[in-house]
Amino acid sequence: MPITRQIPNPSDLRDLLSFKKPDLNLRRRRLNAALTIDDLRTIARRRTPRAAFDYTDGAADAEISLSRARQAFRDVEFHPSILRDVSHVDTSTTVFGGPSALPFGIAPTGFTRLMQTEGEYAGSAAAGAAGIPFCLSTLGTTSIEDVKATNPNGRNWFQLYVMRDRAISFGLVERAAKAGFDTLLFTVDTPVAGARLRDKRNGFSIPPQLTASTIANAIPRPWWWDFLTTAKLEFASLSSTGGTVGELVNSAMDPSISFEDLDVIRDVWPGKLVVKGVQSVADSVRLAELGVDGIILSNHGGRQLDRAPVPFHLLPQVVREVGSEFEVAVDTGIMHGADIVASIAMGASFTLVGRAYLYGLMAGGREGVDRMIDILREEIVRTMQLLQVNSLAELTPEHVTQLTRLAPLQSGARTVTPH
Repeated sequence: MPITRQIPNPSDLRDLLSFKKPDLNLRRRRLNAALTIDDLRTIARRRTPRAAFDYTDGAADAEISLSRARQAFRDVEFHPSILRDVSHVDTSTTVFGGPSALPFGIAPTGFTRLMQTEGEYAGSAAAGAAGIPFCLSTLGTTSIEDVKATNPNGRNWFQLYVMRDRAISFGLVERAAKAGFDTLLFTVDTPVAGARLRDKRNGFSIPPQLTASTIANAIPRPWWWDFLTTAKLEFASLSSTGGTVGELVNSAMDPSISFEDLDVIRDVWPGKLVVKGVQSVADSVRLAELGVDGIILSNHGGRQLDRAPVPFHLLPQVVREVGSEFEVAVDTGIMHGADIVASIAMGASFTLVGRAYLYGLMAGGREGVDRMIDILREEIVRTMQLLQVNSLAELTPEHVTQLTRLAPLQSGARTVTPH
């Protein structure tokens, strides 16, 4: 039967026309248009000088570790159930002795106010409002006490590096305990700094040097200069600055760090003690036997040893070996709520996000961090509903297959058979 055509009726067209009231708040309009963490990254790249953006975005050497970590999550295959009522989904959990409204927290990041002037103030306030933990870095740019004041009722964690001057490390531990921080992340993957080649090529230094190149790159981004109008950057662990990040880390960190330092810290820290930067099954088992409160499988966001193990790949075997009662968190490479759901399904107690947080911060300060949390929350809920589970506790390894692109020819093999 032929289709009968007619001239559109103006009244019918009127019903189809819909004009939104323009939002004159440019920041809100920009952030609302961001639907993914990658969208926030795109905005952050546009609004942040190259050296500062690359410090966040980059990793060590050829950045293979970071690329593999993200690819591992892309290679996840989900296995949903059917015909289950998922009108209500509970994303809350308990981790390291306290609650979290979502199965992720904000990871410790260094030099944060150089990325965007609100820095840890935005991160801790947004985390508190969302009911998730915030972790302050030893190399943070806001004091322990100011983070506590910004997030007085939320869960504040402190990430500790062992410094050459042990008195500095012990002093930070005492301050964090006095301020009421409940969990200490003892970081063990940074005896020396990784090769951050982007920073070297960009001449990124602490504090930033105002060369002709950096000024030319920053002029189109006048909002970034706002950090010059606020309080001087405070580095809790650095008495002097002036050099690349790698140079500063190497001057401050102690490559002789050992299990004896772990014992000392455990004696002086009254809260939960978690070891961050674990990258093998054997070390995971040893730490569990030593009685720490948990571990974080992490290769430092790919920023230390390139070609390091992928934390998400390590997760299932580690959980099997240490037992389900021992808490194992994971970070590195998380860019989507589905990555978090997959991690929980494979046995993780919790996850941490670093770059995702900083992309939101650079894209829009506190509001950008709020948007980052909202995006991940929406993705987590939607993924759980599509898997047809009502709570995190219902997620199991049966929901996930880790597809592998990289498989060892032979564990510990020294030779490779030619093709």
